[in-house]
Amino acid sequence: MDLAPPHTSQVCVVVIGYDDAAHVTDAVRSALDQGPAVREVIAVDDCSTDGSGDILQRLAAEDPRLRVIRRDANSGGCGTPRNDGIDACTSPYVMFLDSDDVLPPGAVTALLNAAVEHSADVASGLCVRRELPPGRGVRSRETPWLPELHVRPAVVARPERRPALVRDALCVGKLYRTVFLREHAIRFPDGQFPYEDVVFSARVLAAAPRIALVPDAVYVWHVRRAAAQLSISLDRSGVDNWRARTAAHGQAVEILLAAGEKRLARAARAHSLDHPLRMYARELELHGTGYRRAWWALTRAYLETFDTADFEPAPAPGRVIARVVLASDEPRDLPRLRELASRPARLLPPYARAADGTPVWSPDLPQVSLDHLLVRPMRVLPVAVDAELRPRARATRLRLRLHELYGRVADAGPESVDVEFLDRQCGRASLRRTASFVRDPDDEDSWSAEALVDLASLGTGVWDLRLRLRFHDGTQRETTAHATAGPGLLRRSVLPSRRHGVLLVQPYATHSGSLALRLAPGLRGVAEVVRRRAARLVH
Repeated sequence: MDLAPPHTSQVCVVVIGYDDAAHVTDAVRSALDQGPAVREVIAVDDCSTDGSGDILQRLAAEDPRLRVIRRDANSGGCGTPRNDGIDACTSPYVMFLDSDDVLPPGAVTALLNAAVEHSADVASGLCVRRELPPGRGVRSRETPWLPELHVRPAVVARPERRPALVRDALCVGKLYRTVFLREHAIRFPDGQFPYEDVVFSARVLAAAPRIALVPDAVYVWHVRRAAAQLSISLDRSGVDNWRARTAAHGQAVEILLAAGEKRLARAARAHSLDHPLRMYARELELHGTGYRRAWWALTRAYLETFDTADFEPAPAPGRVIARVVLASDEPRDLPRLRELASRPARLLPPYARAADGTPVWSPDLPQVSLDHLLVRPMRVLPVAVDAELRPRARATRLRLRLHELYGRVADAGPESVDVEFLDRQCGRASLRRTASFVRDPDDEDSWSAEALVDLASLGTGVWDLRLRLRFHDGTQRETTAHATAGPGLLRRSVLPSRRHGVLLVQPYATHSGSLALRLAPGLRGVAEVVRRRAARLVH
């Protein structure tokens, strides 16, 4: 049955910002442009010094629905200004918007319709991460955030019936019944408290709300990696970021446990192993010794708060990484941990066994069992593929080597591999090739394949190598390739290009160790290559 539109003037959108004059206008206007469903937009300026407050006042003069709150002192975080917005809200429903993001057209109506129809305390929709390019003329890449939670309209009577909801700890992309927040005293941590969303979302779930899920895109999360000041979630340069994140996760679990939500608490811990732990483990080698030791000690202390049963629901890669950290006093095996933390996961050799034949992480860590590798389906196994790429003026030869994994690869029977390069900015696939696997004559525990690729045909940009492994037993595994280092590998080269004259090609290993390519046009890049090679010869 088609529903009549809900009553107008139901929603308050709280926009928070600090020194974001370049973007706050777009955020506020995206809220006001939602139409009559929005009763008020409350913009909380956290004592900006860049003229943001004046911009907001001018916008308020144009639309009486906009109210501006200017804080006398900067709060140091995002929680306090959001709390100010909740306190000032006079509408039945409230939602949050950051000053550097936007609401897509129809977002408020979609959430409000769902909340009214299902008498929901919370309505949640799809958040889209939009990776903004550093320059003009380059398309943005959009990635849905946790799309599996918003496949179709649904109503969750109690969060414990859908534990996966703890994975979405964002406070944005959701509509909250104002009375629900006030009755349960649900607020954000005040002051300088990174990852305040995690604690706020736990408080919401602990209050057992009725939740309506919609498949509509309701929030655009702008990711500006080239910004002068990175957001909290992107700025992971110091170990304090990890300390704050684990503290927020720990507090969220305590909130859920105190509310009797043991199932949600366990799901939250499992998620912390699968998402943040893997993300930070991928980047460990980028930091110095001091950071690594501090991170390792913090992580061990955090993991020691887990019960044995907390590890079981977590996907295997995060669970294994956690057990390696717990089993060792000092950082170790960082390259293997990095590859295992990648998505999809890759487990690099050597492949050790305990005295009884059980697969284990290493001979000196037999307590870290890998016996799950003997029973998991081939399509999810962390098989490892090495890739060698030496750019050539004509056809470049891409060499791949697939490693055995405790007999599972041989049992499945490697057949062929589909190769393609994906444009990182827009996700477009190009340069597809298929090659057959043959047993490596020099190593009976591996299989090799070769494909000829014309790198110049890709064009400029950053390209990620993607593989689809095919086996004789009918199974497939989609994965990436480990970037092999060595003489003549992972170095800049120059290729002729009909469009650009010349292309500068840089194969490199990503943070997770995967092979990727960076292609740039012009003679300037060529001159830089010549200069660096000359410098190497001099030294």
